[in-house]
Amino acid sequence: GWFQAHDEDRLQRDMACYYGMTSFMDREIGRILDALEASGRAENTLVVFTSDHGHFLGHHGLTAKAIHSYEDLVRVPFIARWPGRVSQGSRTSLQSLVDFAPTVLSACGLPVPSRMTGKNQLPDWLLGEPVRTDVVIENHHGAVRFHMRTFVTATHKITVYRDGTEGELFDLANDPGE
Repeated sequence: GWFQAHDEDRLQRDMACYYGMTSFMDREIGRILDALEASGRAENTLVVFTSDHGHFLGHHGLTAKAIHSYEDLVRVPFIARWPGRVSQGSRTSLQSLVDFAPTVLSACGLPVPSRMTGKNQLPDWLLGEPVRTDVVIENHHGAVRFHMRTFVTATHKITVYRDGTEGELFDLANDPGE
């Protein structure tokens, strides 16, 4: 397997650094939201927070972002705030970074070019009505190495590799830790 041996002290330092960066971002985003509130623009401003990937902190024997489609890496925050419009509360629904542009264009009342592959997530954000039943994740890590595609639903995930006969299949409902 892909298990990497790690020094426990190093992992602890990495975790402390990662959580420190998370706390820093939380504070700075709070400053932005406070400034919007103070300026009177909060009600008319859509704020979205997301990330392109998660980070392994020793999970699955991996560190950094690695090359796998494990939940630690692909389940990133996708948080929207638009007072009086985006429904409050926590929920989990399938979203993709390719959905960001069509959703923001729609929020601005602009047309979404047909060549965009993402989906407008406003029905989910505004009404809590999920838009996607599945998501495709691709990783082209170099010209010939680890070119993979992962198909994800709410309960399952399958990864296939371009050059090879092996892959991974996970039942996320019964094996959430993969």
